[in-house]
Parts: sequence; structure tokens; C-alpha cells
Amino acid sequence: MTLTGDERSLLMRLLAAPTAGPLETGAAGPAPRLWEAQRDYARAAGRLGFRVVRHAPADPADLEAPGVPETVREAAADPGFLACQPSLVLRLGPDAVPRERTVMFNVHMDTVAGGPAASFDGEVFRGRGAVDAKGPAVALLAGVRAALERSPALGRDTAVLVQAVAGEEGGAMGVLGTRPLVGLGHTGRVNVFCEPTSGRFLTRSTASMTARVSVRGDDAVDDRPHSGHNASVLLGFLAQRMGRALDAHARNGAVCVAGLHTGTLHNRVYGSGDLLLNLSYADARAGRTLEEAVRGAFDTALAEFGSAFADTALFARTAADARRLTRLDWPKRGLPVLDDRDRWGHDLLRRAGVPAWPADEPAFTCDAIWMADVPDTCTVVLGPGDLDADGAHGDDERVRLRDLDGYADTVARLLTAFTDDTDGGS
Repeated sequence: MTLTGDERSLLMRLLAAPTAGPLETGAAGPAPRLWEAQRDYARAAGRLGFRVVRHAPADPADLEAPGVPETVREAAADPGFLACQPSLVLRLGPDAVPRERTVMFNVHMDTVAGGPAASFDGEVFRGRGAVDAKGPAVALLAGVRAALERSPALGRDTAVLVQAVAGEEGGAMGVLGTRPLVGLGHTGRVNVFCEPTSGRFLTRSTASMTARVSVRGDDAVDDRPHSGHNASVLLGFLAQRMGRALDAHARNGAVCVAGLHTGTLHNRVYGSGDLLLNLSYADARAGRTLEEAVRGAFDTALAEFGSAFADTALFARTAADARRLTRLDWPKRGLPVLDDRDRWGHDLLRRAGVPAWPADEPAFTCDAIWMADVPDTCTVVLGPGDLDADGAHGDDERVRLRDLDGYADTVARLLTAFTDDTDGGS
């Protein structure tokens, strides 16, 4: 099957609509056009029989739950933060159809900032969200369209839910989009998170935590650099030492030595600054081990800095005061991970011709973590394209039309197999 002209036009409109949230663009950045993009998506879905069940932002109380990243809590002090980031729930089928006869698909409409201009050359779509995840969102509708043509019982005896959410990117970790919708019960017996997996179903999703090393010391003028605390040298040293020490843990998850900021001027010694590390883990035990490793690397690196720079002319004061000025804290941690073990659901996917993600290939982080504790469900990550090969989050993000067509066919096969299964996996 192939995407129709209307479906290709819908994708182009979605790609042209900037939907990066405030955590990506900053408080002074333009408001995302998520309301507009989601309404456009809902209109297209409405032609297939979907109706809008919910279209609203999260409630401020949702951000008081455990595990909400510090950056989200701080940003939510502005009432406009949640107001410009709604999430949409669509339903195909009567309300009377129970969860046991329902398939839920989750797609995120927000993107990271930047990216190429929207374009299509007949074979490849380019633009922010092409593969992550506006392209998958449109291919999903094409798959539902095909499934409706194949199975009259779909939308009558079985139902389809679509969560088109905000708050997946920018480090929000789904706490203002997917998590509240799951809490409201907008889930199915089978739940598919539409992220690029090259058409293979992935039963795992890692979570991530953020460590912050902060230095708060005295600035100095460039004519007297020794009189202040040099946060640039201290944090640079810690970044190297901690990165090297944590390298051994990269086999169990992604260890990202991320942003380091002190200042931008050449004629000033900056006494304050921050270093960020983002670390993913596949299970709770690995997360605790990684936390301990970060603390150990931090303490060791501080001691090494004090020893290495104690006798220097420029940095002796920084070395003497480093322990007092430097702090390690955690803006984000304690998030769940997904490790789905639902044999019935996995067998259904295989019967539908969907291959499994290789057991030895690392998983990645997405909103599927919020299904980890929902009983009697199967949750997988499944989508077209490849995060790396198709440039997700990069300056040349793209997705091939043939991959979207293939995903639409996968969705159609899955929905048909689910509808044909008389007991819905009970």
C-alpha cells in the first residue's frame, strides 16, 4: 500500500508547523503550534471515523507527581507553559468496547528545535519530525485506513485509540503528555509507541537521569585571573575525569557528557558554571549502580583536581576551595523502565509478520516507560525508519516514503490480526 496524496499533504503541513516546545526553544522562543497541528491531524483522522475524546493540556497537579524533572517543574511556573502544549486523544469505535478489545497508538507531535525546511522530492520527506515522529503519525492513519478496508469489525467490535502527545522531547520524559493520559486510562490491550525501530517491535525502553555538577565561586577580571575561582578549568577537568571513569558503564546504557557552561566573554574568569551528564539505564538496579558510579567519579575527580592544581599560580585558589564550591545534584532521576513480557502480545505481532528487535541490540528511551506498571497489557515500540540513519534530531532529518508505506502496511496487518483474534488475548 502507499500513502495517498491527501496523506502526503497532511505530512507536509505537519512538517511545516513548528511544534518544538518551550523546553527546546526557551521561554523567549515562539509558542509551538501544537494546537493547530493536532487539530489538522484530528480532521484527517475524523475522515476515517475517529472522534476526539480529549484535547487539552495536562493539569498543573500532574507535575506534582514523583519523577517530574526539575526543568519541567521550573518551566511550569509560567502558566503559558502547559497551555501551549496540549495532547490529543482520538478514538475509533464505541465507548462500550473494553480495553481488552482496544489497540492504542502513541505518537508525539512535539519535536526538538531546528532542523531542515519541510520538503518532499517524491521519495524522501525532510523536515523536523519527518522520522521522529510526524511521519510515523501519518503512516499510522494510512495503516488504519487500510485495516478498515480489510476488516469490517474494526471500529465496531474492536477499537483504536491514538494519543498524539506533547512533551516527549526537551527532557520532559512524557510527564506532561503521555503519563497523564495513561493515568486517565487511555490505554489498550496492545499499546504501540510509534518511534523509529526499522519496523521491528521493541519490548524495552530505557529511562534516563540527569546529573548536574555546579560550581559557585567568585569571578575575576582577566588582569587578575588568579584572584578568582576558575569554574571553566575546574568543570573542564571534572568533565574529562568523570567521562573517562563512566566510560566503563557505557556498555549498559548511554552515558552522555553533555552541556558545560560558564560564560562567553574572553576577558573574564567565570567563578560559576554547570556541567550536565545524561545517563540512561535499562533496569532499576542498573540505575542505582550508575548513580553510585557518578558519585564515586565525582568525588575522585574533585580530589584529583585539588592535588593537580594546588601548586599552580593561576588555579591554586580554585584547587583549595573546590570541594566547598562544587556540588552534585540530580535534576532528573527515579523514572521507570519498560521491560514487556506479555507473550500473547508478542505472538500476535509475530503472527502479523512483525519481526522482533534483536535481543543484543540496545534499546532507547521514549514515553513507553509510562506503561511499565499497567497490568494485563502488551506495550512495544514500533515505527518506520532509523533514529541514526535517518538523522533524528539532526540537521538533515528525513524519512523515506517507502518506509512510511511499509509501516502503514505493518499497522494494517497488526490491527487485522488483533481484530481477527476472537478473544482479544484474554
